[in-house]
Amino acid sequence: MCDHAAGSHVVSPGGDRISDSSLGGFVENIEFALVVIDASGNITFVNKSAERMFGYARSDMVGHTLDLIIPPRLRGAHNAGIARVGSGTPSKLTGKTVEVAALRRDGSEFPIELSLSVWHGPDGVSMGGMIRDISDRRQRDMRLHRLAHQDTLTGLPNRFQFDTRLEEALAAGEQTAVLLIDLDGFKKVNDTLGHATGDTLLQALAVRLPAALEANAMVARLGSDEFAVLLRGTGSPSAGEAAANSLLQSFEKPFEIGDHLIKLGVSIGGAVAPSDGGDAEELLASADLALYRARQQGNSYRMFEPDMRNAVAARRALQDELLRAIGAGEFVLHYQPQVCLESGKVLGAEALLRWNHPSRGLLSPADFLAVLESHSGALTVGGWILDEACRQSAEWRARGLAPISMAVNLFAVQVNAGNLAETVLTTLARHGLPADALELEVTETIALDHEERTLAPFRKLGEAGVGLAFDDFGTGHAALSTIKRFPLTLLKIDRSFIRDMLSQPQDAAIVRAVLGMARDMGLAVVAEGIETRAQEAALYAMGCRVGQGYLYSRALPAADFEHLMKRPAKAARKAAAAKI
Repeated sequence: MCDHAAGSHVVSPGGDRISDSSLGGFVENIEFALVVIDASGNITFVNKSAERMFGYARSDMVGHTLDLIIPPRLRGAHNAGIARVGSGTPSKLTGKTVEVAALRRDGSEFPIELSLSVWHGPDGVSMGGMIRDISDRRQRDMRLHRLAHQDTLTGLPNRFQFDTRLEEALAAGEQTAVLLIDLDGFKKVNDTLGHATGDTLLQALAVRLPAALEANAMVARLGSDEFAVLLRGTGSPSAGEAAANSLLQSFEKPFEIGDHLIKLGVSIGGAVAPSDGGDAEELLASADLALYRARQQGNSYRMFEPDMRNAVAARRALQDELLRAIGAGEFVLHYQPQVCLESGKVLGAEALLRWNHPSRGLLSPADFLAVLESHSGALTVGGWILDEACRQSAEWRARGLAPISMAVNLFAVQVNAGNLAETVLTTLARHGLPADALELEVTETIALDHEERTLAPFRKLGEAGVGLAFDDFGTGHAALSTIKRFPLTLLKIDRSFIRDMLSQPQDAAIVRAVLGMARDMGLAVVAEGIETRAQEAALYAMGCRVGQGYLYSRALPAADFEHLMKRPAKAARKAAAAKI
């Protein structure tokens, strides 16, 4: 190392003098700071990099103790170590690199990386440190840490940090509550207003959600529109309910994003430890079950209850049974007639799914459809329904029966698959049916999706002549703009309006309005759920010409439906009514 007092020479650790030209220039200009001290801790040499790093001139450092560049809180430990080495005790740090804090002339601390050497020179024990400023590296490490633990868009803790804190709380035996938050309507914001607006909305949520909670609550973003809350030190359902209720209230005010006022709904599911789960996985699973129930209600919260787990177990068992049923071919179609109100003539049929369960008998859709719609086999079943309905329709025509329209309900997964138009047209061609022999019924879930990728296949099918019906019109959130934008050919008035139209003037007014709107827009109408002659007569007087319901027939197996079609219209009506 360097002996500043040697003037024009540099002294090596072995005591040999080396000329300035061979080593001195190197020592003075390397990027590392070099600081040499004697056994008493006095600085005997610094290079130019040390001057720049610590902010002192060389003359202000040489001759002073090392305390000059050591933070006060660390000086005791440093001086004790120097004294031990100065007395001849070997240093355990020799040859190692350590990270410590150093002090600049302006009083600011910064992290350094220090590599220590000890040698015996002409003046006794000397110690030298090769020092690197690692402030940039520490900042990079901090940035990486933030990236690993924080959501980059919102600045909230991410899933990793949430899981880590939850594990810590449970390991410490703390009573803990978790809330899972799912936004209702966020996808529509992204689809209609763009992802930039959606991102800004998420950032606004990152401000509003914590503001609705106590200071000790941790809000994290787990995914796209999924957030979570960790409440440490509280394991009572009432505390979770209070937090969930506060969050719900925070959504009552719309979000102002640019020129848009955006109203979002929210579903919240909560669970508390240890009663609802002894470990993180079980606790989050319980909260997820509660969230599932909250989603079913819409814009609400639910705290976990033990019977939810039983319901989920039953749902999973049903999913397994459905998978087996698909492979075993246990599904069948029944057909409900759509008739002319004036003559009773069968004009069409709606294909309705039934499950011929090996032990429970024939099951109606109410027993399994909600699970099937979200099942991995929904696309397979939907394709089978379409094919079987078309096959049956073609068979009836081949037997000389009057051509009728076949109505088939679609699953959302069939639309999202991306090949709906091709599948439908190929199926019609395979069975030799004209396009107008088929009518596809869509729900609001499908009709409310205004994305071009969803509308395009329906436009193609409509142009080919396939009928497109809006099922259960008037029962949900579909606006009149949906009717205008979606290429519909038929509206089906929901049975709930037909049931009470004779006793409830409001229902009668809705039915009358739908009929008038459909007439003006050139749309056909089918009234569902007709059960009495009085309902039939009232509908006919309002201008409705086609109906469906138990007055005419329940859904029938294919063979029974065929017999119904073969009877004269008036006789068919009388025979069907006798079965009710």
